Amino acid sequence: MVNPADAAATLRALHHGRAPGDPLVLPGPWDAASARVFEEAGHEALATPSAGIALSLGYEDGQVPPKLMFEAVGRITRAVGVPVTMDAEGGYGLPAKELVERILETGAVGCNLEDSYAEDGDGDGTAGILRDPREQADWLAEVRDAAGDRLVINARVDTFVRGVTDPERAVERARLYVAAGADCVYPILAPPEAIPVLRAGIEGPLNVLAMPDGPSLRQLGELGANRVTFGPGLLRRTMAALRDITDGLRHA
Repeated sequence: MVNPADAAATLRALHHGRAPGDPLVLPGPWDAASARVFEEAGHEALATPSAGIALSLGYEDGQVPPKLMFEAVGRITRAVGVPVTMDAEGGYGLPAKELVERILETGAVGCNLEDSYAEDGDGDGTAGILRDPREQADWLAEVRDAAGDRLVINARVDTFVRGVTDPERAVERARLYVAAGADCVYPILAPPEAIPVLRAGIEGPLNVLAMPDGPSLRQLGELGANRVTFGPGLLRRTMAALRDITDGLRHA
């Protein structure tokens, strides 16, 4: 069995020393089959998306029972030999130590942890409440203390997704999270023009979400992204391709 600290060290190292225009690209598998495809394509690590797994299990984002989410991530990690980081959403209300142990039990060696929650509980990302950043930083510090070097913590910053468009507000939160022990910060839905501001104001790796109509992966790297993820985007593209295939079957 791979030592979690060793696997986490491998994943952590992939974030650093990257040339401009060459970010770490982490596809988002939603099941074991997609994870194998991404690994076979040569990707060095994978990042599970909560929304993608939710769709694959027949749920809306934010509505998957934690037990099912942990089980789904476990199936993915067992299917591949590369490091996997888990989207652990807001931590499922678990104490830091229990959350860390549950993540590690899946075989994942990293996690996303977001700093807001849906006001109406629907998880659709359109309305919600940002947590107090200092309270979030304190909680991240507890997670870091419980995890030691066994997890790569990607602290999600939800200002943009919650309608706060000033990138300096994201920078303020990100600095607190890095100081609390986060390995990487993720200002989700940051527009391309904000990325240089975020890069200039944040110490350490910066995760950016790739959008279908946005800059290329190379361009995102040149703007300042060290790491690029896709959320449920690759699943949605796969579903669109499958729809085209099935439409063709009707006319075959």
